[in-house]
Amino acid sequence: MNILDRVGIPKTLVWGYLGVLIFMMGDGLEAGWLSPYLVERGLSVQQASLLFTVYGVTLAIASWFSGVFLEAFGAKKSMLIGFIAYVIGTSAFIAFGITDLNYPIMLLTYAVKGFGYPLFAYSFLTWVTYRSPENKLSTAIGWFWVAYSGGMFVLGAYYSSYAIKHLGYMQTLWSAVVLAGIGAIFALLINRDRLPKKAGNARETLRELGKGLTIVKTHPKVGLSGIVRVINSVGSYGFPVFLPLHMAQYGIQTGTWLNIWGTIFLGNIVFNLLFGIIGDKFGWRQTVMWFGGVGCGIFTLLLFYVPEWTNGNLWITTIVGFIWGGLLAGYVPIAALAPSVAGGNKGPAMSIVNLGAGLSAFIAPAIAFAFIGTIGAEGVVWIFAILYFISAIITKFITTPEEDAAKLAGKRKVQENIA
Repeated sequence: MNILDRVGIPKTLVWGYLGVLIFMMGDGLEAGWLSPYLVERGLSVQQASLLFTVYGVTLAIASWFSGVFLEAFGAKKSMLIGFIAYVIGTSAFIAFGITDLNYPIMLLTYAVKGFGYPLFAYSFLTWVTYRSPENKLSTAIGWFWVAYSGGMFVLGAYYSSYAIKHLGYMQTLWSAVVLAGIGAIFALLINRDRLPKKAGNARETLRELGKGLTIVKTHPKVGLSGIVRVINSVGSYGFPVFLPLHMAQYGIQTGTWLNIWGTIFLGNIVFNLLFGIIGDKFGWRQTVMWFGGVGCGIFTLLLFYVPEWTNGNLWITTIVGFIWGGLLAGYVPIAALAPSVAGGNKGPAMSIVNLGAGLSAFIAPAIAFAFIGTIGAEGVVWIFAILYFISAIITKFITTPEEDAAKLAGKRKVQENIA
């Protein structure tokens, strides 16, 4: 057994993991600063929230397509479509939208960009579920989230804090296209593994796409998994809309906030891997319930209140953020749990999980857009925290066939003893 097998990385996909890391670094480099930058240039917080909401709509659609596209068209073709959408959307957003602050063009082009990374990254995630043995599945998925979060939230944030100072905002955005291209080269060209599409005609392809929704009816627990996945990322996509402005009230300016945001997801990287391993040992469902749902609910509130309580103490705020980012990784096993309750329909099940991730990018800023004007940032944070607690309750009902069988056997044994 080689080192990759021991740590849970499918050896045929190692270059794909690296490609996802670099691609997501490009995709996510503006996540921590674009909203406050646009507000400084004259947009309202609501307009910035709407921009991310529209982006989230197309991101959600692409997330749903990712798993079934992979089965219908093959992994690399799905990822290539995502890369092309990303390049077109990002380039047009910079050249024709943000430069002149043309808001309608910004909405349109940022929406096109939304088709990009889900087809690229989540198609690869589904690829991982096919190439990983069952006893290493949660760990392999954990490594995917290491690459995803490491690129999008950590390296992207740290790189931005450096690049903005030396290149300026516009050139930093253009460099994202270069990074995405490098990632695509690793994932699509240097990565030699192939996961061919299922053989079939156009009608069978459409049927496969339809499974991405009908599986919720035939396997309701897959639908519950999708809901949990939506809640998982509400903080990741919702906080950048308004939290930098909240932090600024206590002396934590944009550059410092970017470093905090990077450190938050440095914690996420470390614990993505740990919770993947913990999920395989401790149980996928228990890990999601207690570390993901309950833990994130508590630390979501702390991340908001600690800067206020400590008057912007950077060290304490960063430590709380690091823990919050780590607890987000408690949701990693949901991507192993969903296929296990899908009756062999891994692609459609992963489409629902990926759709949940995409819907979060739409729902989180939509919540901010809808409520921040009435109940303020504090009220929005409480909504996020309550959602995390609800996800823990939902996860309790996502039992695997093995758990159901064991429970049924236990009931029968009790009945026999009584008889």
